[in-house]
Amino acid sequence: MRKEERAGRERIMEFVLEEGKQVHGECTTLILPALSIGSVGQLAVDLLISSTRAERIGYLDDPCVLPCVGNDAYGPLPLGDLALPLEVYDSPSSQVTFVQQRSPIVKGMMIEFAKNLADFAVANRKTHVLVLSSLDFERWKEVDMSSGLQIYYLSSANVDGTDDNCKSLGWKKLQEYNPLQMRWQYLSAVAKGNHVPEHGLPFDGDLEEDEDYYASLPFAALYSCLKARGVKVTCLLCYCSEGDNIPDSMNLAEAACKLLRLSPHNFPGNEDSGWVIPLSWKTVYGPPPDVSLF
Repeated sequence: MRKEERAGRERIMEFVLEEGKQVHGECTTLILPALSIGSVGQLAVDLLISSTRAERIGYLDDPCVLPCVGNDAYGPLPLGDLALPLEVYDSPSSQVTFVQQRSPIVKGMMIEFAKNLADFAVANRKTHVLVLSSLDFERWKEVDMSSGLQIYYLSSANVDGTDDNCKSLGWKKLQEYNPLQMRWQYLSAVAKGNHVPEHGLPFDGDLEEDEDYYASLPFAALYSCLKARGVKVTCLLCYCSEGDNIPDSMNLAEAACKLLRLSPHNFPGNEDSGWVIPLSWKTVYGPPPDVSLF
């Protein structure tokens, strides 16, 4: 980003490296969630961090993200280490950096946050960013469960969003992506730093058209801003509903491994597949009921 352009922005993300930790230059791929229905992207990133034994090296301080704090999410025992809204993990053995997001974005600040994330990716020499997210099952028009849970994708490899690697894995491009549609064009222009009036754009209460709906989601802002900065970005998406979405998150995490040619069976897992189930998943739906009530 040009110095004068960055100087004009007030909400800057800061990367804070933990004492005694270092950035691993070999970790050129970045994986992060885009918050959406069922928190599937966040669950998938949790699973990948836990399974690759990634080490927390620091955190991101961004005024666009609401504050939160919690206990250590990964264990194997709760040691009292605080979990923060935006954490950065490195897995040198997998050559992957993870950013885990634990709280939502301040309303109206998604594009600013996406720009900040793109700046972070460029500054840390990331050559490929994987965005993991979910889509509302009610918007799924062509339901086909014959091959199991379907993965959809959107890639910056080609103008139309297609990617030969994703196609070879049997995934379908998000059909609703149209770079000529008004909202997608708006995202592209704003991501490039152009001033575009928002007048006439459909927003929260007027998103009947699917093209408007998909382009309004957080993954779309991240995709547009990363693409504008010249970083290769691939969004991996799955349809789901609210509820127990652990199977969806495992499916999404497995898809990320396939694309990066990582084998979960080589992870030091506590499951037959090699996955290391995060400690936080034990209470993801709250504690068990008090048996004395029955």
